[in-house]
Amino acid sequence: MAEADIPVDLFNPGQVFACLGFLEAADILLGDATGGFDWSDRAAAQFRLCAKGEENPVKAVLAFLAEAQVRSLAPAGSPHSTEKWQVQTVVLTPGEPFPYPEPSSPATLPAVLSAASARPIQIDHWGDSTRRDNVKFWAGSSGYPGAALARDALALVRERIGEAVDEPFSVSAMQSSSFRFDWRRDYIPIDAGFSPNAHAAIKMVGYPIVEILAAIGLENARPERLEKLAYRYAVIGTLKGEPLYALPLLRAALGCAELPFPRRTFRMNLGWPGQENQARCITDVIEEPKQ
Repeated sequence: MAEADIPVDLFNPGQVFACLGFLEAADILLGDATGGFDWSDRAAAQFRLCAKGEENPVKAVLAFLAEAQVRSLAPAGSPHSTEKWQVQTVVLTPGEPFPYPEPSSPATLPAVLSAASARPIQIDHWGDSTRRDNVKFWAGSSGYPGAALARDALALVRERIGEAVDEPFSVSAMQSSSFRFDWRRDYIPIDAGFSPNAHAAIKMVGYPIVEILAAIGLENARPERLEKLAYRYAVIGTLKGEPLYALPLLRAALGCAELPFPRRTFRMNLGWPGQENQARCITDVIEEPKQ
């Protein structure tokens, strides 16, 4: 087993979701992944990750992303495709399972990340039609596809991913659109006093590694939705040298399940950066007092 740790801002929901993404990806790629948050130094929280084998699990996940190609997935007979956005669509054969009812547009077709000699990683939480919230913050159902957003995020940092092992969440790039998980990029024009979209010389800086890993992290775990513009999420803690937690426990913790471990809980509030009931962005995060 090999262990690694990375810095994480617990007040940045995207980074917390991305830690789960590292864990989910490491479990798929390496097996037996465990993890936990260490906030013994309140000014420098860490996420600890362990997985099978001798390879640094953070490095292994980033190496996969550096190589991964993105395709979309469509059910047999579907008229939908992301080829218009230069993302190949793989159409399933009759009888092959599709994760949810066929969407009404190509925007929410599942994305599949694949690389040679590795199991593929699928992202489809945005099409979830169960009672769970799909945590889809980016714009309308007929807009730019999630698979294309994932492709774009990887393309922005593919050449620099190998340098990101120690601080992957600090890697930035000019990013015109995103999943809106890392709130360092987003803004609400009425609050900012102007819209950067109206000024060609202004380019928004995003954090593509956070965005793509946060999307992976929400495959099997979701923050607790309080209302359309408010969610809660939680993390469970462990000190260096102490055992790490199994993946299902961190999934449950993210959704604020009651667990017998050290825990911190946060509330994130969102707003409408444009037309109401379309895209949402995170505006502020506060830590809830211990019960």
